[in-house]
Amino acid sequence: MEQFITNLVSSYGYAIVFVIVGIESLGIPLPGETALLAAAAFAAVGDLNIYLVVALAAAGAILGDNAGYWIGRKGGLPFVHRYGRVLHISTRKINRVHRFFDRYGPKTVFFGRFIALLRTWAAVLAGTARMPYGQFMLYNAAGGVAWSVLIGALGYLFGEHLSAVKHYLRGITIAVVVILLAVGGVYLWRHHHRRRAVKHGAR
Repeated sequence: MEQFITNLVSSYGYAIVFVIVGIESLGIPLPGETALLAAAAFAAVGDLNIYLVVALAAAGAILGDNAGYWIGRKGGLPFVHRYGRVLHISTRKINRVHRFFDRYGPKTVFFGRFIALLRTWAAVLAGTARMPYGQFMLYNAAGGVAWSVLIGALGYLFGEHLSAVKHYLRGITIAVVVILLAVGGVYLWRHHHRRRAVKHGAR
């Protein structure tokens, strides 16, 4: 897949970076990070302009996330109400997503840009949870620009060692996911014990 994406970037340049990053941000799992790294590596040898690569990646990320947000906002809840039972997604679970985004929405939207699965789904989930659009847009734009600059710089500086860069990024992503799962586990554990304490106190 990595070689295929590199070939696409070599053939179509800026356009393919914008398209792949945008579609990934929309909610379809494509390797936007790989496309950006490859384009930045081509920029390092003079085939592309690094500033334009980063700008188009940021634009694709922001626009794709916006589309994903509105898909989640307009279609998320009706979809859950219609097919939730089949997919084992209950209203209770959606309410948990709402509470999670009420508390951690800005951090999830910003830092989710740097984590593969969240990069694909964070915007849709934010829309489904009805995160305020102004707040979403602020952290979405900041995350999209920060991610594009960081990944673009890595590809530009270490493009000759693209596989090694991807390997280290994957390792960092796994570490961040483990930390987030641990934090989420602690949050759920504390929430569960608080509810039990309230129930016992009410008796």
